[in-house]
Amino acid sequence: MTPQPGHDAPDAGTPAPDAGTPEPGSRGSGSTAGGDGGAPPGGGLPGLPGLAADDPATPFDDIRRLRVMAGAVRGARLVERVVPAPLAEVWAVMGDLEGEFGRFQPDMRRVRLLRADGDRVEALARSRYGLRAHLRGVLRPGWCWLQSRFLIIGMAAAADGDTTRVALTGGLRLPGRAAVVPFGTRGELDRALHRLEHRIHDRRQP
Repeated sequence: MTPQPGHDAPDAGTPAPDAGTPEPGSRGSGSTAGGDGGAPPGGGLPGLPGLAADDPATPFDDIRRLRVMAGAVRGARLVERVVPAPLAEVWAVMGDLEGEFGRFQPDMRRVRLLRADGDRVEALARSRYGLRAHLRGVLRPGWCWLQSRFLIIGMAAAADGDTTRVALTGGLRLPGRAAVVPFGTRGELDRALHRLEHRIHDRRQP
């Protein structure tokens, strides 16, 4: 999710930070994110075989909401995992943009909040390669959607008993389009989830 150089400001073509279901007929509408934004064979979801994104038995929580958002972005990948920790502990890491976020995102060096108005935030992110992204979006417990001209970051978490289901999406954005560059994105998201679990585990140690 390394941002590219250049003027960084949101523009048209990407789902709004608090958008819900994509417009009918949009690519990936109502489906999970895959290589082309479509649902996998059999209508299942990654890690949840046989469970369709529009299964009425599935609660429309923030995880499912992120699937819809990612499905509306061409080329987006979405990874999910169950973390053996309660939601409050998990989100204390995921939602800490100025602290923990840079510790579990592989290429993120630092994020500085510029403004917060309720759940609307504006932040400046700097990658480990020195590149910057001016991000705007929504941050609230269990949900984060941030975007700039060249970057999309999506995170969600939902309680599942004593554990927490988490999901990540995002990547380098193609300016002016609801699309991301798919190359290497899946591996980076997998690494972020792995580091997230380790960070949560380390924080639980005495």
